[in-house]
Amino acid sequence: MELKRVVITGIGALTPIGNTYPEYWEALLNGVSGAAPITLFDASKFKTQFACELKNFDPLDHFDRKEARKMDRVAQIGVVAAREAITNSQILDSNFDKHRIGVIWGSGIGGLTTFESEVTTFVNGNGTPRFNPFFIPKMIADITPGLISMEYGFMGPNYTTVSACASSSNALIDAFNLIRLGKADAILSGGSEAAITASGVGGFNALHAMSTRNEDPKTASRPFDKGRDGFVLGEGSGAIVLEELDHAIQRGATIYAELVGGGLSADAYHMTAPHPDGVGVYKVMKNALNDAHIQPQEVNHINMHATSTPLGDIAEPKGILELFGEHAKNIQLNGTKSMTGHLLGAAGAIEAIATVGAIYKQIVPPTINHFTDDPAVPELDFTFGKPQEKAITYAMSNTFGFGGHNACVLFKKY
Repeated sequence: MELKRVVITGIGALTPIGNTYPEYWEALLNGVSGAAPITLFDASKFKTQFACELKNFDPLDHFDRKEARKMDRVAQIGVVAAREAITNSQILDSNFDKHRIGVIWGSGIGGLTTFESEVTTFVNGNGTPRFNPFFIPKMIADITPGLISMEYGFMGPNYTTVSACASSSNALIDAFNLIRLGKADAILSGGSEAAITASGVGGFNALHAMSTRNEDPKTASRPFDKGRDGFVLGEGSGAIVLEELDHAIQRGATIYAELVGGGLSADAYHMTAPHPDGVGVYKVMKNALNDAHIQPQEVNHINMHATSTPLGDIAEPKGILELFGEHAKNIQLNGTKSMTGHLLGAAGAIEAIATVGAIYKQIVPPTINHFTDDPAVPELDFTFGKPQEKAITYAMSNTFGFGGHNACVLFKKY
């Protein structure tokens, strides 16, 4: 069968460096760090006392009090970004079939704040079983797309993908496949995460996964730098309206880019560490290229997973070199987690948005906080320090998750 073409017609973002897509994009180009001391709970006894929190976000600016109390923070921020993407797309201004518009969302953890709060209350209550009646619906990871569908009446495919830090990239790929198979006209996709809690920070500290650079949070996320000591935890949401090309053209939609390929793979190696030779990285990017029927030398830009961890920042460039060979030196690479921190299940969403922005504007945001070269990291163009204008036809966004889950989305200039 002939596959449909899929384009991006709406974008919404709620991130540690901008509460809307335009604010987020401007902060990316300006190299703004979202890291600061944690305010969401008392982190004074933790090894890591900083994170990339949302700034000036008050749920009551977006929901009435009764409504807000029924939603975990992960759902609140997801709905807010979704509203921006829907408004940006102007899809509600057209004649559309609500049965053929879906919501496919990504979240690695879900309602961690709610889970932590309810269990703590239970334990402190000497085991008396007094739980909030909304405990389960607030906690489950699939509630966000459900809430979005209820708000807009979208009755197409609706679920959440869970693959750790690859979750929202998986969501985008699922949405892409359903549209090009003709099973939906449009799907709102993306992801949200809100894991800056005592258990979230404590758990990642126990894994020795996060930076402990408490004296200088803003420079703590430093991908590819010799002094990197782990990732910086972030929270937020990104939403993208994916739409069948003819459907978008008929209603006169703005088209930001085309989604042309998706790749998935598994490292099958370790619970939390990447394969040291970047085997899964190589395979997931190759799968995306094969899906789009393009050659490696056609790729101009890659938004890398680039978490600022000692092992990951070596494995990913190795995989890129293995696949692209000498052409790897012509590819404009970057690591936007240096600014946003690591949004876990929402990372793929906001980084796909950054990648689409790079294509639409023909400029690549920088990788900030580079101070000392690491001889173990292959010498490639990581766009250190300042944005770089670049002629971009094809661009990739990589995301890799605990459990060895790898996802890669491939976009094309429209």
